[in-house]
Amino acid sequence: MATQQSDFAWRIGGPQGSGVDTAAGLFARACAIGGLHLFGRREYYSNIMGRHSYYDIRVAQQALTCHREVVDLLITFEAESLARHAFSIVEGGGLVYNVDDGDTPLERIPFLDERIRAELKASLEGHNLPYSTAGLLTEARRRGVRTFAIPFAQITHTLARELEVSQSVADRTLNIAAVAVSCALLHYEPAYLAKGLAKLFPGRSRVIAMNMRAVDLAYAFVRDTWPAQDFPYRLVPGGTHEPRLLVNGNQAVALGKLAAGMTFQTYYPISPATDESTYLEAHETFPTLDGEEGSVLVVQTEDELAAVTMASGAALTGARSATATSGPGFSLMAEGLGWAGINEVPLVVTLYQRGSPSTGMPTRSEQGDLQCAIHAGHGEFPRLVMASGDLQEAFDDAARAFNYAERYQMLVIHLLDKALASTTQTLPPFDVESIRIQRGLVYTPPTDATRNGSYARFAPTPSGVAPRALLGQPEGMHWLTGGEHTMYGRVTEDPVVREQMMEKRARKLTLAAQEIPVDGKLTVYGDRDAALTVVSWGSNKGAILEGMTRLAADGIAARLIQVRLLWPFPAAEMVPLLQTAAPLVLVEMNFSGQLAQLLREQTGRASDYLVVKYNGRPMSGQALYQAFKSIHAGTSEPRLVLRNRYE
Repeated sequence: MATQQSDFAWRIGGPQGSGVDTAAGLFARACAIGGLHLFGRREYYSNIMGRHSYYDIRVAQQALTCHREVVDLLITFEAESLARHAFSIVEGGGLVYNVDDGDTPLERIPFLDERIRAELKASLEGHNLPYSTAGLLTEARRRGVRTFAIPFAQITHTLARELEVSQSVADRTLNIAAVAVSCALLHYEPAYLAKGLAKLFPGRSRVIAMNMRAVDLAYAFVRDTWPAQDFPYRLVPGGTHEPRLLVNGNQAVALGKLAAGMTFQTYYPISPATDESTYLEAHETFPTLDGEEGSVLVVQTEDELAAVTMASGAALTGARSATATSGPGFSLMAEGLGWAGINEVPLVVTLYQRGSPSTGMPTRSEQGDLQCAIHAGHGEFPRLVMASGDLQEAFDDAARAFNYAERYQMLVIHLLDKALASTTQTLPPFDVESIRIQRGLVYTPPTDATRNGSYARFAPTPSGVAPRALLGQPEGMHWLTGGEHTMYGRVTEDPVVREQMMEKRARKLTLAAQEIPVDGKLTVYGDRDAALTVVSWGSNKGAILEGMTRLAADGIAARLIQVRLLWPFPAAEMVPLLQTAAPLVLVEMNFSGQLAQLLREQTGRASDYLVVKYNGRPMSGQALYQAFKSIHAGTSEPRLVLRNRYE
C-alpha cells in the first residue's frame, strides 16, 4: 500500500567526479521547487577523482535540523556504493543499482577499505552468502529491502541513438537518470526535475534537453517494469510555496559577509574553507537593495601567513576585511594573529574546523579547534570567538563579526566546521534589511584650531577603545609595529607603558563581555525548567534539538544551552542555569570534550556526562536520542562515544 512519507531519507553514492554532487543538487532542487523542506549532508574523500563520495538528502513537509544515519532509498550506479551502504537502508526501504553491478566480487572493488572488506566478508560468510554484490543484495532482500536493477547502459545507449550524440556524451547523463529512477519510484512528477534542471544548468538549453530526455527514458523504464505497489513510498509536494533559499553553509557565511559590507577577503586554498572564497569570487559584483552595484575583492595569496597579514593591512585602511581558513592554515596564521592583536586590528577570521591534527582528515568534520581559537598565538591579547550552530546563525554571525571587530578593535574568530559548511538546507530568505553596520570609534581629523601635530592611536582610554585613524587619513599618522609601543605606536620597553598597554587591550575584552547581549552569548532551547540539561556548541545543535523532540514525545523534559560566544566565556550567564542542571550533559564533536574543560575552568562546574563523536562525521538526532535515553535511565557510562561504522 502506498504511503506518503512525512520524513524521507535519500542517499546517492559514487566515485568523485562521476556527478554525485550534481545528482544530489538536482534531487534537492526538485524537492525544494515542490515546496518541500530538506536537509542535505555531503561526505567525500580528500582527493579529486575516483574515491567514494555520497550525498544524503532528507525531505519532509516540515523544517529539518539534521540528517538520518539510515536511509529509505539508496541510489547507486557503481558497485562500491552498493557495497558500502547496503546495510544503511531501513527495513522496507529500497536499493537502486546498476544491473551490471549485480554480481561483482568484492575483491574487485579497488577502493574498499580493508576494515570494510573484512566486516562484509564475515557478515556474508555468516549467512552462507557469496562474497560479492550478489550476496549483499540477497542479504538486503532478507532484511526486507526492495532492490531495483536498472540497465543504465541501455538507457544511455538509447539516448545516444535518439539524439545522435556519442556514447561518451550520453553517458554523462547516467547520474541524472539515477535521480529520475528514484523520483519515478516515488511517483514524484518529472516536471519538478525539469524545473530543477533549468536551475542547475541555467542558459544551457542543449544540456537541459539531453538530460530531460534521459529523465523521460528512466521514468518510462520504471513505469513499464514495476507495478506501483512495488515500492510503497511516495514523495508528495508541499502545500506551501513561500520564497525559500536552497543554500549551504559556505554560501550562508559568504552572503552574511556581503550583507555586512565586507569588501576584501583573502584565502589560501584549504578544505573545507575554500568553497566560501570561490563562491565570493563568482559573485564579486552584486546588486544592492538601493539599486546600486556592490563589489568584493577576493585575493588568493601564496600562503596563510600572507593571507592574514594582507587582510590586516586592508582592515587598517578601513575596509571591512576577513580571511577564511581551516585548522592547518589557522595554525600557520598564528604569528599574524599576534601582530593583529598588538595593533588592535579589526579583523575577522572565519575558521572551518576539520579532522585533525596535522593534515588529519581534510574533508571530514570535527570540533577540535576550540582551545586553539581561544589561545592561538604566543602571549596574551584579546579576541572574540564565536560559533554558529546552523545556517541561519552562520549568516547572522558572519555579519555580526564585523560589527564586533570594529566596535572593539580586535580580532574576531568565527568558528564553523565541515559539517556545517557542507550542509544544504531550505531556509526563508535571509533578512538582509535588518543588518545594521556599526563602524565603531573612527578618528576625526582635528580642525586647524585644534591641530597639534600628534595623534595617539593607542591612547589608554577608560574603555580600552581609542579612535582609530584609517591609513592615509589626514593628521592621523602613527606607527604600527610588532613590538610593544607607546600610545603613538613607537616601540618601547618601558615597564610602566607596558603595563598601560596590556591593561588597555584587556579592558576591551571586559567591555565586550559587558555589552554583548545575552542572546549573542547563548540560547536556551526546550523546557527552561528541565533538570536534564545539555550544553553544546556549533553544528551539534540540530541533532540535539531532534533528540530532545524525541525525548519530549516520551514524556522526558530536557533543555539545551547552546553556547554561541565561546570567548570571553559567558560564565556569569551560565552559572545560574547550571545550578539546576541534573544531570549536566556536554555534547561535542571532539575526543577530549574541549567545551567541557572550558566550562569547568570558567564556572567550576564539571559535566556529569560527556557525549562525543570523533570519526569525522556529524551526529544524528537518533543517536543522541538513544544516548539521552540511557542517561535519563541512569544506565549510561559517564563518557559515551557515538559510533557508526557504515558512515
